[in-house]
Amino acid sequence: MPFVRISLLRGKSPEYLRAVSDSIHRAMVETFNVPLADRFQVIHQHEPGELIFNLNYLAGPRSDDFVLFAITAGKPRSTETRHAFFKRAAELLGASPGIRPEDIMIVVTTTSPDEWSFGDGKAQMSEPGWEARALGNAT
Repeated sequence: MPFVRISLLRGKSPEYLRAVSDSIHRAMVETFNVPLADRFQVIHQHEPGELIFNLNYLAGPRSDDFVLFAITAGKPRSTETRHAFFKRAAELLGASPGIRPEDIMIVVTTTSPDEWSFGDGKAQMSEPGWEARALGNAT
């Protein structure tokens, strides 16, 4: 049940932002075992000087089109799954909205299920049957 924070410099069109949102979500659905309806994201747009990143550290050169995806996931994924996700995300974000791979940074952090509340003041993911309900298979 990932929550995605998307950080980039201010100035992109609503269509660009939607394409970023759609592409990262599609990559999660295709490779990260995320249900299609499980979409929780926030986009942070920053003024110059408020999003600070090294132009060349461990990749690059980066440009002002740099986007940071900070993903908090409710369960760990295997190394193979994470690597497939990183690759697919770069492919999809490259296709739409056209972000270069050097400008994509993804950080995945995992938490335990009882650290999430989707509402009603409950830790839904610690209740019996939560996985089936999340997938729409509740009886």
